[in-house]
Amino acid sequence: MINKQKDSLFIKAALSQPTERPPVWMMRQAGRFMKEYWNIKNRYSFLEMCKTPEIAADVTMLPVDLLGIDAAILFSDILVTAEAMGGKLSFTQGVGPRFSNPVRNLRDVESLETAVTDKLQYVAEAIKVIQQRLDGKLPLIGFAGAPFTVMSYLVEGGSSKDFKLTKLMLHNEPQLAHQLLSKIAEVTTAYLNLQIEAGVNAVQIFDSWAMALAWDDYKEFSHQYISKIIAGLNRQDIPVISFCKGSSVFATLMAEAKPDVISVDWNADLLTVKKSLPAGIAVQGNLDPHILYADKKVIKERILRLYRNMKEENGFIFNLGHGIMPDLPFGNVKYAVDVIKNELE
Repeated sequence: MINKQKDSLFIKAALSQPTERPPVWMMRQAGRFMKEYWNIKNRYSFLEMCKTPEIAADVTMLPVDLLGIDAAILFSDILVTAEAMGGKLSFTQGVGPRFSNPVRNLRDVESLETAVTDKLQYVAEAIKVIQQRLDGKLPLIGFAGAPFTVMSYLVEGGSSKDFKLTKLMLHNEPQLAHQLLSKIAEVTTAYLNLQIEAGVNAVQIFDSWAMALAWDDYKEFSHQYISKIIAGLNRQDIPVISFCKGSSVFATLMAEAKPDVISVDWNADLLTVKKSLPAGIAVQGNLDPHILYADKKVIKERILRLYRNMKEENGFIFNLGHGIMPDLPFGNVKYAVDVIKNELE
């Protein structure tokens, strides 16, 4: 599949090609920090928003229209794959995602389906609507949750602070954990290929909770499955971004899975990470999103500091080290984008 956005700033940077400035987008850029998001969210449930292509397109386009970013990212959720496999998913304000049928034993794992792309066609439809709206102006990023992160929600039954049940399964029942992870990886590969077929211009794999893992556990229970997913993608001309909280620790291992881009959390010096990676792997990041609470002069100074550190490097995408927080002032986020687009020298 020919990537119609191959000359865009974002795709060129993702493929480590020279760009006149780094492109910018921000994780969770279509989220709760915008009143326009709430104008939609107050009329629909979160899953209705994800599953209705026109609404998903409306939300995806908000940061395109209001922030002026260099790439759009599909509005969806990392847990739609788990729901399609049989998880009974709900979202509650102030609580987050919950599965009423957590996966705790062999019978639970065996009951999960893997031939589920038909159940995810609403995502393909949303991608087609979004691309019509974008009309070739910007690239569209698709995404999926990494197997370990999706597993943690299924096993815990929702969000967790310590991942106790998940790690107990890894340590006491590793065969069961691998059986579950293999199923999620199979679904995730098919799901990302569905998005590529529908027309996304890049994909990102989110391993949001990888930082819960020790090095050996990350290697065994996360990295090997991400490697299999990336190897199974129809990725010609489609850059693959690998993100995890913990990438400042795991980056050199992440590179072995052969992504095009590694998205780096804010704990590391980005240039040091870039120089530790094989040639041809770009980096994305890694501004601490908490900086966006600060005064504008501080925001600008920190952006310029990061840019000056990276300006000699090809393959740099400006982003945050993690997602935008819901109570960030919209004006500060917009200011940061404007600085990156207009004031880097």
